[in-house]
Amino acid sequence: MLAAFVISSCFAILAGYLLWISDARSVSAERSTLVDVIDEILPQTQCRECHFDGCRPYAEAIVRGDADINQCPPGGKVVIQELAQLLGHEVIPLNPSHGVHRPFRLAVIDEGQCIGCTKCIQACPVDAIIGAAKQMHTVITQFCTGCELCLPPCPVDCIEMRKPHDHRA
Repeated sequence: MLAAFVISSCFAILAGYLLWISDARSVSAERSTLVDVIDEILPQTQCRECHFDGCRPYAEAIVRGDADINQCPPGGKVVIQELAQLLGHEVIPLNPSHGVHRPFRLAVIDEGQCIGCTKCIQACPVDAIIGAAKQMHTVITQFCTGCELCLPPCPVDCIEMRKPHDHRA
């Protein structure tokens, strides 16, 4: 009789553990799915203005509760509204400590001034800049997200941000 009780108790404990594991995986999957949805809403500039290393880490921080929904200057009011609706939060203004919303612009390199230092290539989070050492570089406009991370490391200030389709010299 005691053996039957011990065996049934072990099965009950095992069943409880398996249910707990299943539930934990379900919660993890829900969080992962929510991160995916939030990441899709974000503009994918990878600019780090939100103070995270890119859009995905920012989405993960929102889900964890470590970041507010108003930290994305490139997304501006539209992204804040979409995130608020998704998460059931109140719409709040963009936090100015993260920057201001600006119209989308692309990086354009003045190839005549470029010295080929490769610092802009290293800074670009989406590999939109191509070139070789000591050769001029250029921006693949289809890939440029307008993050502006290429501007600070350029020692000759040959990179300018322009409106799309404004490629005048």
